[in-house]
Amino acid sequence: MKKLEVNTIICLDTLEAMRSLPNECIDLIFADPPYWMRTEGVLHRVNGNEYDGCNDEWDNQFTDLGSYQSFTKAWLTECKRILKKNGGLWVIGGMQCIYTIGSIMQELGFWFINDVVWYKKNPTPNFMGTRLNNSHETMIWAIKDKKNSYTFNYKTAKELNVDTVYEEEFKKGIRKQLGSVWKISTCQGEERLKDTNGYKLHSTQKPEELLYRIIAINSKIGDVILDPFAGTMTTGAVAKKMGRNYICIDNNKQYCEFGQKRLDLITPNIGDIETGFFDKKPPKVTFQEMINAGYFYKDEVMYYNNIPYYKLTANGKLYLENLEEIDIHSGIAKIKGTKAKRLNGWDYWCVKRNDEFVLINKIRQKYLKEVKGYEQNKRDINRFN
Repeated sequence: MKKLEVNTIICLDTLEAMRSLPNECIDLIFADPPYWMRTEGVLHRVNGNEYDGCNDEWDNQFTDLGSYQSFTKAWLTECKRILKKNGGLWVIGGMQCIYTIGSIMQELGFWFINDVVWYKKNPTPNFMGTRLNNSHETMIWAIKDKKNSYTFNYKTAKELNVDTVYEEEFKKGIRKQLGSVWKISTCQGEERLKDTNGYKLHSTQKPEELLYRIIAINSKIGDVILDPFAGTMTTGAVAKKMGRNYICIDNNKQYCEFGQKRLDLITPNIGDIETGFFDKKPPKVTFQEMINAGYFYKDEVMYYNNIPYYKLTANGKLYLENLEEIDIHSGIAKIKGTKAKRLNGWDYWCVKRNDEFVLINKIRQKYLKEVKGYEQNKRDINRFN
């Protein structure tokens, strides 16, 4: 079988290029297909200047809905063939196309994980004043089959959430789940590629921040990322920065030429987000191990809110005189009287050390560092101080 060539631009028709790729060779696909905007006439800005929106030949190649559906089904079929079993597919579109695309994705058996709204912080105005300002686009995140596992860097996503966490909260270490509405500006300034005449090279260039989030939460270092409608090669650029491999496809020679120059200037910049550091799981350790190692003690008193409740058994369970043993998670749920039968006991129970109350999770972190050689990220450690 032909070896997969990565970190390359394929300047060919999308379907021709995709059909040359082997089965199940791609970890993540970001597809930004023609939206088939169906624009007519000329729009003018408030100042009278003509608005140079998306009126490109590649977006107006379709004669009717049937031709767009056939095209969409063809490239999505290839996506499903070349995507690995645990791979992810992200497709972006506006109101003109996303419902058509989504319907065909379901017809082909893709399983939806999320639809994500890209809320544009600086949208183009509705110049005619005849409808609401079109300030968002929709992305569908899907996998090949409902039964398949997939990469989701959950804690990394929380680190990227500046949409629902205020700056001061973020600085204090507060993190919340990343939601499905992403507030990101459209591509502008130096990031926007220009042609030799100084005009924007591509009418729908996507911002790097958008791709950064997708690649960060749905891939790993060394994964292969494919963009079958690569345009200005933003997907490849961000993938390279983040230590991923990329394959970019586009049939426009000018896009490929300028995109290659863009890629040549990029050097990887690998940090905690790129490595998925926040999602690295600590080694498993039992309470009994830590008791045997002298980090906890048999019959040691366990406190919650500075009140003594239970003692430790030699095997790491909690007990009261003449009562059955209980684990730390069920024990705290019982004390707090919650509907849940179990809570994370590591976040609640304390023991006394030198007449001070110390959270048991802090002692566990010390054990992991000193015995297992694992150190949790500093933000999580500070949370327990």
